[in-house]
Amino acid sequence: MTATGHASAARPRTAIVVHVEPKSRSSETLDRDAKARLAEAVGLTKAIGLVVIGEHIVPLGRATPATLIGSGKVEEIAAETRGLEPEVVVVNAQLSPVQQRNLERDWKSKVLDRTALILEIFGERARTREGRLQVEFAHLTYQRSRLVRTWTHLERQRGGFGFLGGPGETQIETDRRLIGERLAKIRRELEGVKRTRGLQRKARKRVPFPVIALVGYTNAGKSTLFNKLTAAGVFAKDVLFATLDPTMRGIRLPGGTKAILSDTVGFIADLPHELVAAFRATLEEVLEADLIAHVRDAAHLESEAQKVDVLEVLSELGVEPGRERPFIEILNKIDLLDEGVRDGMLARGVRPDAPAAVSALTGEGLSELLSRFETSVTGANIVFRLTLDTSDGEGLAWVYRHGRVLKRRTSGGTKLLLTLSATAAELEKFEHRFGKKITIEQGVGSPS
Repeated sequence: MTATGHASAARPRTAIVVHVEPKSRSSETLDRDAKARLAEAVGLTKAIGLVVIGEHIVPLGRATPATLIGSGKVEEIAAETRGLEPEVVVVNAQLSPVQQRNLERDWKSKVLDRTALILEIFGERARTREGRLQVEFAHLTYQRSRLVRTWTHLERQRGGFGFLGGPGETQIETDRRLIGERLAKIRRELEGVKRTRGLQRKARKRVPFPVIALVGYTNAGKSTLFNKLTAAGVFAKDVLFATLDPTMRGIRLPGGTKAILSDTVGFIADLPHELVAAFRATLEEVLEADLIAHVRDAAHLESEAQKVDVLEVLSELGVEPGRERPFIEILNKIDLLDEGVRDGMLARGVRPDAPAAVSALTGEGLSELLSRFETSVTGANIVFRLTLDTSDGEGLAWVYRHGRVLKRRTSGGTKLLLTLSATAAELEKFEHRFGKKITIEQGVGSPS
């Protein structure tokens, strides 16, 4: 190979990112800082290995039908693409097929809109057969609407080969039919996946262990938290959409309750509808969970806006957190906050109605979080036995102040045998006060 060939092979794949920011927004939509939206789009672009060599924020008053953005901005970016020759221009907005085709013609470069970019990331991240099927389904659904852009030779007709289509069938009709057939096949296979997951859930319910589903915005730290709590070794990296395939592991909570922790795909603003539909089988773990734990990046400037996006996606899935099942909000990455802010969040996090504050990286706040998990999934009904001397009046009075006595009987005239019910936090106090005199009898979700 020539020196020129080596240089060409080593050339990085480059991209220019264009964020389109509407000038006016609905009062129902949380207004976001355009720079933060651009930064997210740059992060998505880097997630597929592209080197970003140019960034633009384009204010949009009224959409231009042919190109979405105005002709002045189109020409400005065209001049940049002529000089930099990027492999792709990423437009952080939804483009129609015609707009995409026109921008590719003007910029002499491949153009990806937000949906196509997210599909590219999902395509690279999916590892299991199920994940790959779901990505292909979403990709084909998207591509079917783009055939008008892909094929410019609509007048060309294929001969009748029997299996490819009858005489006079145009290329676009053939491709649309083939895509439809493939989508139908994938849909049947995904139904099989859905049935398999249903059987697995039935098997788990026979145990039964409660399921705790971690949900949250992409890169909020769900997989790092999952690894810290389960030592599972799930792929966790500071990139968007590091996790696509669902992972489940068993954990034992502080009071002895056994549970299953589920790590799920991250959500994102303007998640393509194709992906919401295609990944429904994966996200059914959320639909079936006994407890939903919403992990947020407490150090992110857009944390509140990301929370809104996650709740919107959950609503699309038919999940209303807090209404039909327990819901815990987890403020992660507190190690990145100032000490005073961090201490305040940790202090508030002990209240059952406040978000739990944790650092999945350092482990800070995790013991309190596990106790919160246990309280939620057991309904505060951890049952344990306590043996006291009949002469220990002070200890007996303490028991009645801090727990719920279910049974009480005397043994041999010198021992008092008590059966109590308590929350995980209350149990911790009992263990601190009485130590080895306590025996855990049961917690909801632990074997009887």
